[in-house]
Amino acid sequence: MSALLVTIRDVVKGYAALRPLRVQSLSVAPGDVISLTGLDAPAAEVFVGLVTGALLPDSGEITLFGNVTGSVDDSEAWLRMLDGVGILTDRAVLIAQFSVEQNIAMPFTLDIDPVPAEERPRVTALAEEVGLGKHVLGTAVAKSPPEIVARVRLARALALDPSLLLAEHPSASLPRAAVEAFAEDIARVARSRGLAVVAVTADREFASALGGTVLALDGATGALRPPSVWTKLFRR
Repeated sequence: MSALLVTIRDVVKGYAALRPLRVQSLSVAPGDVISLTGLDAPAAEVFVGLVTGALLPDSGEITLFGNVTGSVDDSEAWLRMLDGVGILTDRAVLIAQFSVEQNIAMPFTLDIDPVPAEERPRVTALAEEVGLGKHVLGTAVAKSPPEIVARVRLARALALDPSLLLAEHPSASLPRAAVEAFAEDIARVARSRGLAVVAVTADREFASALGGTVLALDGATGALRPPSVWTKLFRR
């Protein structure tokens, strides 16, 4: 049996909200695909911060790759631990005037004007993996539609070959017509890489296309409810 990537037990974290973020129990194994609903954008940011150890819980315990986050007191050890995590978020900084290719290349090299010839095959392969054709690589991010920008962010999150992808409301900035295809591309990449995905989302269409397990957070108790609750929440 593969070791768990993430375990969360009885976590409580206060932040600028009416009540703290509570999560009773969550385990993520290699290859798991999990959608979490019931967290708004600020709560999603806190959740990601807790899982990565950027924030520490007020109570409870989080383990990431076998390390209790509250016990990692060395900055270099923490950064090494984070190498295994990709974060898909609209908070990720892209350089708007740079091209799609240049933005994807940034995790590999800071020498991006132009992108070095030796890095281009890797950048092109990563772009293709997330659904970006060669014809868009020279386009400035500022002139690219939201579905292209989302895939640039996905490529950046995958660039260093993480084993866990954390996604914060990944479809929030997308037009409805682009949501299903984007979720399906994430699912395809996860299957191909054996990547675990935890997506915080309020988008039923996205979660359905992503597949895997859907859990709804009860904000009052921190309980994560089974997929059947998701259906009830959206029943018309």
